[in-house]
Amino acid sequence: MKYRSTTGASPEVTLEEAVIKGLAPDRGLYMPLSFPQLPREFIDALPDMSLQEIAVYVAQSLFGEDVDKEALKRLTEETMNFPIPLVKVKDNIYSLELFHGPTLAFKDVGARFMARLLGYFNRDNQDRVVNVLVATSGDTGSAVANGFLGVDGVRVFVLYPKGKVSKIQEAQFTTLGKNITALEVDGNFDDCQRLVKEAFMDSELNEKMMLTSANSINVARFLPQMFYYFHAYGQAVKAGVNPEEIVICVPSGNFGNITAGLIAKKMGLPVKRFIAANNANDIFFNYLNTGVYSPKASVSTIANAMDVGDPSNFARVLDLYDNSHEEIVKEISGATYSDDQISETLYSAVNSTGYTPDPHGAVGLRALEEGLKEDETGIFLETAHPAKFKDTVDVITKGDIEIPEKLRAFMNGEKKSIEMSRDFQDFKSFLLKSI
Repeated sequence: MKYRSTTGASPEVTLEEAVIKGLAPDRGLYMPLSFPQLPREFIDALPDMSLQEIAVYVAQSLFGEDVDKEALKRLTEETMNFPIPLVKVKDNIYSLELFHGPTLAFKDVGARFMARLLGYFNRDNQDRVVNVLVATSGDTGSAVANGFLGVDGVRVFVLYPKGKVSKIQEAQFTTLGKNITALEVDGNFDDCQRLVKEAFMDSELNEKMMLTSANSINVARFLPQMFYYFHAYGQAVKAGVNPEEIVICVPSGNFGNITAGLIAKKMGLPVKRFIAANNANDIFFNYLNTGVYSPKASVSTIANAMDVGDPSNFARVLDLYDNSHEEIVKEISGATYSDDQISETLYSAVNSTGYTPDPHGAVGLRALEEGLKEDETGIFLETAHPAKFKDTVDVITKGDIEIPEKLRAFMNGEKKSIEMSRDFQDFKSFLLKSI
């Protein structure tokens, strides 16, 4: 299958080229030229299929023309080797727990798949060094760093905003060493994302280094996230939920996650509609209400992984719906919540249901509590283990959430990070010196 730029000013490319390049030369994001329609027989069989079976089927539909069948099956099964259960929170609301992977966050899916796919494409180029640049507001950095740790021929540079990720998140990508370099940027997430994008557009850097991105701007990072949307639907139907009344709520920051769900719907997933739930960074919410996209500087919140003021994947949402605001609002509604509202929801969930969401999951939960219509059942994506935000969650719930052993192991490591200004020339000089 060929991939095209959302901007439309660059030539179509292969999957390998899209993955290696990350960003199109015209600064657009790559999208599949077309979306295969999955047969009704597959949809009907979802309640009885395992996560790995679903993932392999969807992966073959998307990537089967570009990757050897057995290799694709193997790398998909290796990616999806942990559970993603659907857990009932209250009568009409379920949590899809995406935090059972190695770094306890949903980005384990896309990061692990991309690492393996990049390794596949690099298998015959042992002398080729691919430099992966990734900006993170929290969980992307840990998932990408751990997914690529020790991969031959790949170096990873993680850019994160100083003082704006949790200590546990920071420990997951600053303690690894080897082929992982953590850069502590004196700025916010948008500054980190800007540095990455400018690097891709810099001719001197691209002449001397092979650069790619592991943010959701890379097709190999966000497309595999479709796997768990199909799995969520199958589990819900198996639990007796009306398949025609399923609503999925996605806590949204850079919008790669919800874009994967929207593409799944275009390929045949019969979800009724989506809710994009924001924290105080309400850029998409305002777009839904006004039809005008007005990016602005991000503000810091307790749901920090969603602190994005100019979401990259908004371009993909527009592309999916031919730039039609009218069509977008037919399938997506929005919500936005303050820190106080998020805290209130988290506290209420623990005390009324016994379920402890993380701050991002609390945003999704509240949006369902306030936005579900009669007869609808909602699924919110619980994107990270609440212990990754222990300080925040403990204060809100007046509790002492247990830290899983996986997280404790990271916290015992030594922090190895390099301070970096938000100035692109400083970042460029650092990269050139690293060659």
